[in-house]
Amino acid sequence: MNRILSFLSLFLLITTPSIADEGMWLPHLIEKYNIADMRKQGFKLSAEDIYSINKPSIKDAIVHFGRGCTGELVSANGLLITNHHCGLGNIQSHSSIENDYITNGFWAKSLDEELPNANLTVTFLVKIEDVTPLVLKGVTSNMSESERDKLIASNTKTVADSAIVGTHYLARIAPMFYGNQYILFINEVFRDVRLVGAPPKDIGNFGGDTDNWMWPRHTGDFSLFRIYADKDNKPAAYSPSNVPYKPKYFLPISTKGVKDNDFTMVFGYPGTTQQFITSHEVDYVVSSSNPMKIDLRTKRLEIMDNFMKSNDTVRIMYTSKYAGVANAWKKWIGERNGLVRLNAVSRKVELEKEFATWVAANPKRVNEYGHLLGKFALLQDSIKPLLVARDLEREAFKAVELFRFVTSFKSLVNEASSSVLFDSVKVAKMANSMTASAKLFYKDYHAATDKNIFVATMEVLRNDLEKPNMPTGLFPPNLSALHQSSEGNWKVAAHLLFKQSVFTDSTKLFDILNNFSAEKAVVIKNDIAYSINAQFDSIFFINVNLPHQLLSDEINVLYRTYVKGLMEMQPNRVFYPDANSTIRVAYGKVKGYSPRDAVDFAHFTTLDGIIQKSKMGVYDYVVPQKLFDLYAKKDYGRWAVNGSVPVAFIATNHTSGGNSGSPVLNAKGELVGINFDRVWEGTMSDIMFDPLVCRNVTLDIRYILFIVDKYAGAGYLINEMKLVE
Repeated sequence: MNRILSFLSLFLLITTPSIADEGMWLPHLIEKYNIADMRKQGFKLSAEDIYSINKPSIKDAIVHFGRGCTGELVSANGLLITNHHCGLGNIQSHSSIENDYITNGFWAKSLDEELPNANLTVTFLVKIEDVTPLVLKGVTSNMSESERDKLIASNTKTVADSAIVGTHYLARIAPMFYGNQYILFINEVFRDVRLVGAPPKDIGNFGGDTDNWMWPRHTGDFSLFRIYADKDNKPAAYSPSNVPYKPKYFLPISTKGVKDNDFTMVFGYPGTTQQFITSHEVDYVVSSSNPMKIDLRTKRLEIMDNFMKSNDTVRIMYTSKYAGVANAWKKWIGERNGLVRLNAVSRKVELEKEFATWVAANPKRVNEYGHLLGKFALLQDSIKPLLVARDLEREAFKAVELFRFVTSFKSLVNEASSSVLFDSVKVAKMANSMTASAKLFYKDYHAATDKNIFVATMEVLRNDLEKPNMPTGLFPPNLSALHQSSEGNWKVAAHLLFKQSVFTDSTKLFDILNNFSAEKAVVIKNDIAYSINAQFDSIFFINVNLPHQLLSDEINVLYRTYVKGLMEMQPNRVFYPDANSTIRVAYGKVKGYSPRDAVDFAHFTTLDGIIQKSKMGVYDYVVPQKLFDLYAKKDYGRWAVNGSVPVAFIATNHTSGGNSGSPVLNAKGELVGINFDRVWEGTMSDIMFDPLVCRNVTLDIRYILFIVDKYAGAGYLINEMKLVE
């Protein structure tokens, strides 16, 4: 334990930042490690203005939106802004041919018109605390890893439970630096969140796939929601009697905008980064994983696109799904290109050589760190085929919606098939829940699209799983038998599968779910789609997931020690914990960039660029007529700047997935924009940050206000906000 505490003392001494741009910083440590540097960069406020448990602060206006985005409060009545793509699933859920809110947009004219969203939550941070000594209490260096894990799990539960006893809060304890540090996050979750407004797709997703991850950008990527609470301002499930939430703090909005070299700060929930991974893992990303995933998603996107273009119903069904598939696809392309351009594998190899030399110079280091690099190489070579298999599982087999859907019936089937006393009440409740889930599934399901995806991915799945370097027996016999019975033709196999399965016929499935019984559970078990999926899951659990977990655990143990060694070796380097969906602060400067020879990008875009793109004949560059009319008349209202309207800007803030919707603040803590992307050349920043090209893309708040005011005629929403001229 003394060795652990000694390392933590060293950790606290060596993590003081010396530069801006790179880094995702824990807000409760800003006062100690960042505020001096931030002020040098131009920040005007105190660390307590950012994060405080004693008074309202900026943290109280930030929410984790849904399962993977960020949002921020902009009024005293719980009005919230996030990205259009973050709210797209909820916008889609309210859309139909008759009320196509995706295409036409949606604007509630009163509180009564705001639309509730099942299962949408927002999460506020209440408090952060370093609980490392409590979580590591009793941990010793001579413990086995299983003993260590068991004790840490027990300590974690005890600490988390005691932190929220007697409250309605939730607690999460997250490991940092591969378990060298543990941080407690106490959160408050609100469950009644209603859709207030969203621009039409041709504004909210202007540029579509053509511009996704690219700069210059002209996307009006925003949507508006409102948080509701009970009469005591506490979280509550949806009820017509709930009232708009009164936040502790909401963000003032600057209408002055930004200029080159201005300070900016991003405050949100970045997803995951992997800055410490070794050369072996980077090489897998560059040479194997990303190329394979890109190829498989290319096939899926082409199929979706063809059906969406030919049928408006399918277009509405698959708008959100398509965007989700395309987003990661394009990011992986940019990430791979960026890592190649940076010679990332070679740079990691050089770091590892430096580490080996540093270790060899001291017998104590040899004892503690000498085994690491050799063990890394051995384990990462062993795990590679399993990583390939898991990539194929997600991107080929589970790319088929039918297989993902039948997986959700496993618990119901197992419960109804139990050899113990049949609990009819529990089974009926589960069957009713599955009926509700199935209705949502069929609302946005097009079997012909899914059938074509099955055909496109199964051949890749079989060929790649049966390569000589892969574990044997991974391709499920039931699926192989279907293929053989179809004379080796996957189109014929798809026809048989989709014709025979009850899961492709909603009427049959709902009939089975009605008065569900053990006999009906047998029907589902014998269903062709269910049995293939069950067999696949069973094979993968035993032959892929279990050995992968064991190897992954061993590798993470090595990383815990490796990161500790890197910190000792590089006492002047800036260290920050990898992003892990916990709240972070990033800061930098407004700045253009030059991605390649003879190309220099300015730091901002305007409405002029939207009109220019509309004339290029690209299908993603469609401009609504009303926006054309406003442009022609120069009817910009108070939002005009130099004869146009600002649309977006870029800065050097370090962001990642999850930062979508994050507020971008100026030096005074005023909202100047909404983060929604990174530039394509900088998407490798999850693994390796390059200050020359890594830029976060921000929707200028003035474009949002212009669309709300002049396009939507919803100035009543702006009246809720606090504008700083």
